[in-house]
Amino acid sequence: MKYHIEKVASPEAIVGEGPVWSPEEAKLYWTDIQGGKLFKYNPIDNSNEIIHDGIEVGGFRFNDGGGLILGTWEGIMLWNSDDDFSWIKVGNFEGKDTAIRINDVTSGPDGSFYCGTDTSKWENDILFRLNIDRTIDIIDEGITLCNGMGFSPDETKFYNTDTLAKTIYQWDYNADKRSLSNKKILVKIEDDFEGISDGMTVDSEGFIWSAIWFGSKVKRFDPDGKLEREIHFPATQTSCPMFGGKDLNELYVTTASAGTGDPPIGFEPQGYDSEAYRGGDLYRVKLDIQGKPEYKTKF
Repeated sequence: MKYHIEKVASPEAIVGEGPVWSPEEAKLYWTDIQGGKLFKYNPIDNSNEIIHDGIEVGGFRFNDGGGLILGTWEGIMLWNSDDDFSWIKVGNFEGKDTAIRINDVTSGPDGSFYCGTDTSKWENDILFRLNIDRTIDIIDEGITLCNGMGFSPDETKFYNTDTLAKTIYQWDYNADKRSLSNKKILVKIEDDFEGISDGMTVDSEGFIWSAIWFGSKVKRFDPDGKLEREIHFPATQTSCPMFGGKDLNELYVTTASAGTGDPPIGFEPQGYDSEAYRGGDLYRVKLDIQGKPEYKTKF
């Protein structure tokens, strides 16, 4: 299957990540984590505005009470602008040395905020939920790098990614009890010539879209974990997909320039071309598939 891939913004993002579509504005927000920036992309005039410059933002969602909720490298904040924000959680988890330094996020059906850390040198990261009463539930530990998350359209399944384990997990989710149980492996990338699983989203049919860092691609898996298709992009470090556009049938994909010219970090697949273009751009491809709206948090 052939796809028309468009490069729609080129800010040379160090770690372009976390795109989220705003249906009210018809614009796409996304982050450059290591660059400490948030962008707002307008598909009408193809502009890509910097709306935040400072603290590193691992991920974010729109907040039902206004503004954004940011999972940053310093904690979690409610943000309207760089001159108008307030912190919700900073420091370490209670009783642990692990810092609340966020790598990726999603919002839950109940308005809570799900976060994964990048704080323990890829040995013992944490998946947790910030509840709307501002308490924290730790969902899972021992993750090597907590990444992409999402819910099935019927709200019975929750997915999360352990990047360095090259694994996407599936949990049973009980919306009434807000409980997660029966964790199991849904997707495991065994091929030594593949990259590592990064950010993800779930479409309206319940299929999982996973960006493959080092792999120049996004893979679509059915609800049983079987590969349905993959889309290739002209950058090796594809980091996160998200649906946008009026009909939610445009897949936006972020990429990252990090590591360009540096020695290998040890997680590259066999045969990886370290001289190939890594990224830093935002791409778009129109599909015959619809995404689903992202939940908003309720803080």
